[in-house]
Amino acid sequence: MPSRREFLATAVAGLPAIAGQLARRRAMRVKAVAFDAFPIFDPRPVFALVSQLRPESGAELCKLWQDRQFEYMWLRTLSGHYSDFWAVTEDALVFAARAVHVELTAHERSRLMDAWLRLNCWPDAPAALRVLKNSGLHLALLSNMTAKMLESGIRNSGLENLFDQVLSTDQVRAYKPDPRAYRMVLDACRLRHQDVVFAAFAGWDAAGARRFGYRTFWVNRQSQAVEELGVAPDAAGSALDDLVRYVLAQSA
Repeated sequence: MPSRREFLATAVAGLPAIAGQLARRRAMRVKAVAFDAFPIFDPRPVFALVSQLRPESGAELCKLWQDRQFEYMWLRTLSGHYSDFWAVTEDALVFAARAVHVELTAHERSRLMDAWLRLNCWPDAPAALRVLKNSGLHLALLSNMTAKMLESGIRNSGLENLFDQVLSTDQVRAYKPDPRAYRMVLDACRLRHQDVVFAAFAGWDAAGARRFGYRTFWVNRQSQAVEELGVAPDAAGSALDDLVRYVLAQSA
């Protein structure tokens, strides 16, 4: 049996290793959650309006509009000829309507664009955001949408004062997944990559954020397949409750 003095000496000798483990654990704690807009705001009413206005071609028009919306963002970033999300979205709508031989009236076009300013949040968003906020975490919104669109969604949803930062990639004139876009959170919040969990709505955004170096949670509300982009999110779930559980475990 070791003597009391020997036992204490062994325990004291192990303290630096324990202290090092605790320091590493503290260093890895999550300090902020950065959200893409669409885990928070529900875009489905925009596309429901398309089908309401043009039921005979709504599904085809919706798909082409969404596809071109993202393609135009990426092409403009790659080519260095930037237009903001509002302009890109309208350009994509004009193209999609022409491609499926639909003649939108000026009123219909205006209604479809204005629908982006009337977005409301998913039902689980307010409670989830308040839990994270009350846990002492820094909350940021990082979106390709314009500042006006983001502010409208926040106001429509009653989410004022929950986000510490509302960041539109319009500020850097480059859309996600360009690294300049993801870096906005680090610069605005004065944090390191490992301090941040990024909550993505789309698989490509989850891959982009993970490749940038963020811990990434994919809020996969649409049950999409994982993208084959050589990198996967750290975790995934179908709702913000799943994100909350993940983040709180990471920040404990």
